[in-house]
Amino acid sequence: MLDTLDATAVRRWCASGLAALRHHQGEIDELNVYPVPDGDTGTNMVLTLTSAQQALAMDLDTLPEDGQTPHGHALRLMARGALLGARGNSGVILSQILRGLADTLAAAPAVAGRELAGALRAAATAAYAAVARPVEGTLLSVVAAAATAAEQAATDDLGTVARAAAGEATRALARTPQQLPALARAGVVDAGGRGLCLLLDALVEVVTGESSPRPAPVTRTVRRPLTTVRETGSEEYAYEVQFLLDADHEAVARMRAELAVLGDSLVVVGDGPSPEASTTWNVHVHVNDVGAAVEAGVVAGRPYQISVTRFADQPVPAPPPGPAVDGRAAVVVAAGAGLAELFADEGATVLPGNPSTGELLDAVRATSAARVVVLPNDPNTQAVASVAAKEAHSFGIKVSVVPTRSPVQALAALAVRDPRRRFEDDVIAMAEAAGACRYAEVCHASREALTVAGPCRPGDVLALVEGEVHLIGVDLVDTCVAVVDRMLGGGGELVTLLTGVDAPDGLAEAVSAHVGRRWPFVEVQAYPGGQPHYPLLVGVE
Repeated sequence: MLDTLDATAVRRWCASGLAALRHHQGEIDELNVYPVPDGDTGTNMVLTLTSAQQALAMDLDTLPEDGQTPHGHALRLMARGALLGARGNSGVILSQILRGLADTLAAAPAVAGRELAGALRAAATAAYAAVARPVEGTLLSVVAAAATAAEQAATDDLGTVARAAAGEATRALARTPQQLPALARAGVVDAGGRGLCLLLDALVEVVTGESSPRPAPVTRTVRRPLTTVRETGSEEYAYEVQFLLDADHEAVARMRAELAVLGDSLVVVGDGPSPEASTTWNVHVHVNDVGAAVEAGVVAGRPYQISVTRFADQPVPAPPPGPAVDGRAAVVVAAGAGLAELFADEGATVLPGNPSTGELLDAVRATSAARVVVLPNDPNTQAVASVAAKEAHSFGIKVSVVPTRSPVQALAALAVRDPRRRFEDDVIAMAEAAGACRYAEVCHASREALTVAGPCRPGDVLALVEGEVHLIGVDLVDTCVAVVDRMLGGGGELVTLLTGVDAPDGLAEAVSAHVGRRWPFVEVQAYPGGQPHYPLLVGVE
């Protein structure tokens, strides 16, 4: 039983929490409120906490000059890593929870029960502040309940407070379907709240040594991976291995020769003004034998921050950044080769879907523009974009986020971009154009659920308008035609169709032909988007 939360305990909590999230990643991904195969809350929380753990591993032993305590320094590293690695709403909120804990506990001489309770309250406050429109029945409700229970425990005993917080979080999670009708209709609890409960259970385990029972995870649905074109090298090698290495020049020279035999695309660069003066090295190589590549680094010195990437599992890479116009640039988040090409043709920098805060910030900085507009194209990515925009200010870059929720809205926004206007006026014009573009998504249901349009079964065709299920059908073409008719019933002069990677041949042509017959004065533009999950995206302006 720990009396206080020290730096070692913080490190153990991060590792244990990450292990729990990974164990239940598939289960949490499945807890999405709509029966479509795009749930990724578990994945986002895992990636966010992975970034936090990597930050902890980089520099835990060196205290900053401001006199922070070891546990405070560890918590700040953890929070900063989570911030830069945050993906989706759940990742952003989790990073803010960690920031609230770090801000409160950083200067505390010791972390006993009452200190933890105060920190959980600060964490809940930071989480609510991170959301423009807080909704009860979500991760927010769970963290607030945990904070209240910790305060009501009214004790300095760390274990008692941790148990109280974790226990009430579990009960609050069970109440989320009563607070949020969408969860009740789907028959699930909140996914982000489930992830937080796992992290609080991990904290109890670290503090008390008591393990919480963890049921076997739900089998995860395997999604077909997208393909990528590797940046260099032959197709003979399947893996990319990268790591940082502390070693002397002679040892690195021997390692370089060994890696050259194992694979290709070998790059080894040092941190000094010359190879002889370098002590830290960045190593990159493409190989088939990952173990041999890492072992070569171990023989040479101390490898760390080791990453292994299998090319077959990687998404389509973003095209090169578009040129900055009049000191301005646009960054667009989009999944799909066709979408990437469309946005690149508009002079935008394109990032694959679901980027982290750090990746989005890097893309903004890579434009070399002083003023950047970001088009997230997804409600979850919008939260990440907002955090990245705040971070960009520290680099002297003004970033404005146009809250696009679909790629069709981003196309409408880019169509009205005009560098002759003041940047602020241009952003307003883009936001107005995006807001005037109504959007719909057509997909197949992956599970049985009760939607606002009625019950659906796996395989049914769902048409979502502005995020809500409006139509449930059996035939894909018929459902696509029906949703376009419904949208044009409210007016419109231009229909944009973006076909997905799984769209059958002739889908866009069939819908375009119907619009030509039924709505002869409406213009139709159709493009191959290549987006996953959704055979058709529709925009009406």
